[in-house]
Amino acid sequence: MSENMTITSNQIIKAVESLKKLRPVYGMILDFYGQIFVAQEDSKSKLHIDQVQISEEMLSIKAEENFPLINMSQFAIDAKGAGDLLIRICDIIKEAGGDMASTAQTVLKAIEEDKFDQSELFAGLLNEDDAFFENTAKKLEVEKKDLAFIAYTSLKPSLSMCAEQLSAYMDKDKPWGKGYCPICGSQPGLSMFQGEGERFLFCGFCWHKWASNRIVCPFCDNTDTKTLNYFFSEDEKEYRVDLCDKCKKYIKTIDSRKTERIIYPLLEQVATLHLDIKAKEMKYESGTHFA
Repeated sequence: MSENMTITSNQIIKAVESLKKLRPVYGMILDFYGQIFVAQEDSKSKLHIDQVQISEEMLSIKAEENFPLINMSQFAIDAKGAGDLLIRICDIIKEAGGDMASTAQTVLKAIEEDKFDQSELFAGLLNEDDAFFENTAKKLEVEKKDLAFIAYTSLKPSLSMCAEQLSAYMDKDKPWGKGYCPICGSQPGLSMFQGEGERFLFCGFCWHKWASNRIVCPFCDNTDTKTLNYFFSEDEKEYRVDLCDKCKKYIKTIDSRKTERIIYPLLEQVATLHLDIKAKEMKYESGTHFA
């Protein structure tokens, strides 16, 4: 597949089916997340994101200091579009059943009764307001982590579109070269090899993609090959897990050169949970809170 191709809803569905054939044990979780990701892609055509304005002076300062373009609270979002997506995502969760179903049903009921402000939920996420989520979860009698999941998955298309707009401010002739996202400063959630072996990182929050040095820990900038390792399985040659013995963190890596199937990074993240388990058994920690 083309490295720069736009992923469509139909391609996500095909990617789900390909992964289900490779790993039948992931069937239910792939079907669930596949519906979420399709809903997110479908929502993009209806979103309107106002361009975040950054002055030339501020751009110069940020470039000199290696600061990201914005912080998380400065993302421009389409609150109405995200609210509409939230309802669809809650319906998907409710129909799937499982542990989050009651939370989704409670949220939908609160919206119907006008007892739930989606805009406040989105602001709480962008401002990293843990107390807000704690209080709201208690008020609704739901799990805080479920509420955060619903908020983030509903905001994800807005975040990605805003990040894409902001990327126009970046100097294409000056590689970023840092382990944190040049757009929002978040840690990477996934790594990928493409083309001639170039390495790219994907932000764990807005999922912006940027070029990275091949041999470096994105979390602590360690370049010592004696303390940088990885593991992989002969049965899954397109995957490996990069480990840093200095900071004891790991990042999963996809080698797109070793497979012909459609690669949708968010789906690959879900389909490799067994690698997370193995890395954690080896006493390494994920470098990001968003996945």
